[in-house]
Amino acid sequence: MRNTYDSLSKAIEDLKKKGYDTDFNLVDEGIESKHLKKNWTAEQIEVEEAFRFEGMSNPDDNSVLYVINTHDNKKGLLVDAYGAYSGQISKEMIQKLKIEH
Repeated sequence: MRNTYDSLSKAIEDLKKKGYDTDFNLVDEGIESKHLKKNWTAEQIEVEEAFRFEGMSNPDDNSVLYVINTHDNKKGLLVDAYGAYSGQISKEMIQKLKIEH
């Protein structure tokens, strides 16, 4: 896997070509795929890599792209704004994603 990308869109495009084609969303106890109608807890996922992107014109445009593999071999991506997430997520997910508050 490449260590850096110029933009979030280029990273997503490249990683999808490498088979990371499931779109994950962050939920209270872990992640979900709305398309697959399935949830995974923090214990059921492995974060392979994370990439940070900072908006050039607006500091509020910061995001993190997580490259995730689930225990049942679903490979995909989770995009999350950092510093702006207002929901409640489990301590296990905070630790798994290494979110800094």
